[in-house]
Amino acid sequence: QVQLVESGGGLVQAGGSLRLSCAASGRTYSSMGWFRQAPGKDREFVAAISWGANIPLYADSVKGRFIIARDNAKNTVYLQMNNLKPEDTAVYYCAARNTGLGSSPRRYDDWGQGTQVTVSS
Repeated sequence: QVQLVESGGGLVQAGGSLRLSCAASGRTYSSMGWFRQAPGKDREFVAAISWGANIPLYADSVKGRFIIARDNAKNTVYLQMNNLKPEDTAVYYCAARNTGLGSSPRRYDDWGQGTQVTVSS
């Protein structure tokens, strides 16, 4: 059974940092990524990384602040979030694709349950 299990969310003050982790079990993927959804808003792309070539992809809103990385041996993807802003507050979802790398949520095949990130001002 395929599972994506996120961890690492929480409450942090603006300017602080958090690291999210997502461990995949049951299979390996072409790429894995992170999306977020704030109350009343659509789910939006944050970052993704290809498993083989280690190519990262970032949303403009997080470039220079967030870093995505993967550990092949652990089948785990990480999202290091620095200089957090109140507008980063959302539920963060891990997602995985069987093929390719991209930012469209419709192209992702498996999803985690989400972890809450709250940034206070």
